[in-house]
Amino acid sequence: MKYDILQILGAVLMCFSAQGLIRLLIDHDYTGLLGWLPGGFAVLLIAYTVVLAAAALLTSRSYARAKALGRRT
Repeated sequence: MKYDILQILGAVLMCFSAQGLIRLLIDHDYTGLLGWLPGGFAVLLIAYTVVLAAAALLTSRSYARAKALGRRT
């Protein structure tokens, strides 16, 4: 159950961060959820990329752990 929740959380974070990253690349003035970070475009670009990578890692590791426990086929 723990890995199911972590996998869902990772997928949700991945969706929001990917959407924010794409919007930031299209419209540089759009700051989104991470708009409170100081530093401008480069900092936001790096922050969205780091959150996206962390979410992908969380999702893949949660899936692998659940599969090792026999909860996935």
